[in-house]
Amino acid sequence: MARTTRRRKLKVLFSASEVVPFSKTGGLGDVAGSLPSALKHVGAKVAVISPLYKTIAPEWREKMTKVAELYVPLAWREAYCGLYHLVHENVDCYFVDNESYFGRDALYGFFDDGERFAFFSKAICEVIAHVPELACDILHCNDWQTALAPVFLREFYRGIPVCDNVRTVFSVHNVKFQGQFTDEMLADPLGLADIPAAAGQLRCDERSINFMQGALLYSDYLSTVSPTYALELQMPFYGEGMDPIFRRRHEALRGILNGIDIAAWSPANDPFTPARFSAKKMEGKAECKRLLQEELGLEVNPDIPLIVMVTRLTDQKGMGLVSYAMDRIICAGAEVAILGTGDQKYEDDLRYFDGHYGNRMAARLQFDVALSHRMYAGADMFLMPSEFEPCGLSQMISMRYGTLPIVRETGGLADSVRPYNQFTGEGTGFSFANMNADEMADVVCFACDVYCNHRDAWDKLVEQAMAADFSWHTAANDYLDMYHWLHPEVIRYTRRRDW
Repeated sequence: MARTTRRRKLKVLFSASEVVPFSKTGGLGDVAGSLPSALKHVGAKVAVISPLYKTIAPEWREKMTKVAELYVPLAWREAYCGLYHLVHENVDCYFVDNESYFGRDALYGFFDDGERFAFFSKAICEVIAHVPELACDILHCNDWQTALAPVFLREFYRGIPVCDNVRTVFSVHNVKFQGQFTDEMLADPLGLADIPAAAGQLRCDERSINFMQGALLYSDYLSTVSPTYALELQMPFYGEGMDPIFRRRHEALRGILNGIDIAAWSPANDPFTPARFSAKKMEGKAECKRLLQEELGLEVNPDIPLIVMVTRLTDQKGMGLVSYAMDRIICAGAEVAILGTGDQKYEDDLRYFDGHYGNRMAARLQFDVALSHRMYAGADMFLMPSEFEPCGLSQMISMRYGTLPIVRETGGLADSVRPYNQFTGEGTGFSFANMNADEMADVVCFACDVYCNHRDAWDKLVEQAMAADFSWHTAANDYLDMYHWLHPEVIRYTRRRDW
């Protein structure tokens, strides 16, 4: 039967295991905290759903109201589910309550994480089926913690009209974390052991199942956080064993570059920096550099190129390259400052460099939000030589502050940084192709030469970098196009007022 074509807002239920400002361990929380609001601005009706963790601050809990109470079937038993609601930045946020699963002192890292997030995924399906305000056209799931929702929706909720209308999108933020558990879970709590199609598609070896694999096979559409990462996922080196599925489903896979919160990362209004500046009035950046050099014990000299990193100290972030090339970078006339924590071997390397190079190198082995803002604002270059980087936010933030990124051409780094072309003057930063320390050092030395000897070209690059648009608006429009492709019977609603 043909569907009736009509103009209205698509209803999107955005499900994630963490949402800023309520819960966060990584970039997923930032995306879930920003993208839904942007989707609403471009013409969707959006609600967010996440667990009601014990760690959510009391000031948020006090604003919540209980809107439903139901029981979620898990194999042979039923588990309590309370549903709470609040409005944050004009977006409806819903929280799934179960004290046994979520009343803990951290979000992840427990022996029963598989069961906890299987419950959450099943609860999502239950509220779609039974809570009218959460009936939706699109269920957008993110990472392994919500990956079973498309599986459950297909296997247990077909025939329910409100569920038959739902199309599913699954976003991969980092394919390294897939949710692999014992196959004993197929019977309890998943209740899928007697459904051969589901059991077969979830199984990843003789004794294990893989939550993400289920979502990749069951979802109507797949997305990830940058166009280049979407291509990389189809390669064995990057795909973490999932590359055959990504290749098979490449026509239903799309990479959409994340945005950043441009209000939180604004050199003109940053409360953490000692001076404000903008692309049209850059004097404040020079002051930020002077004070940062002073704060970190570096030589205070505006003519010395200052290179910073704000990062986890791991192989994935390219720290092996940095350790190998540090002497060459310092000898090229640069100052280096690194903020972060991570692997012991790299923390030890940085302690050595800090002492060995005196006022040319500073290591701060800590987590410090305010200092990170001052480093973005005061540096000349931001080094980000990642082995892989699904999207990356630091390179976008650094460009907002007129700090030119030096990146490896992978994932979102390749999509967001245009390398400097010395013949045309085009570009927003510098890049290199291979995981090779000498290649990285060559590019760093080239960037330092441009800074020291070609200041007109440098200033133009800074201007171009600061003009780059990394707001969520573009990404939200791309997601909305995807949703409408899944529901072509709904004509896109474009008026900028609430429904």
